[in-house]
Amino acid sequence: MPIPTYDVFQVIADPSRRQILRMLTKGTYNINSLAENFEMSRPAVSKHIKILHTAGFISIQEIGRERHCVLNQEGFNELKAWINHFDEFWNSKLKNLETVLKNKKN
Repeated sequence: MPIPTYDVFQVIADPSRRQILRMLTKGTYNINSLAENFEMSRPAVSKHIKILHTAGFISIQEIGRERHCVLNQEGFNELKAWINHFDEFWNSKLKNLETVLKNKKN
């Protein structure tokens, strides 16, 4: 069975997955401790975890019998590249505006 690929924007579009990512900025959590923060079943939380893991946003570390979720920078790279593209676009536009305004002033 092929591993599904996810569009990063579809992955972060879900509010529960965004909340999981925010929680993981504070430390590692096992799946049960993550599930306690949601009004959904543990299997539903596990499905979100699997999507985040497959998309590269988190990694799973086996510690004893528990599986702990940890943020993984790799998943955010595509988002950063997309945002950086638009940052460069707007910075270029602002530089052009600054040049026009300086030329008008002189």
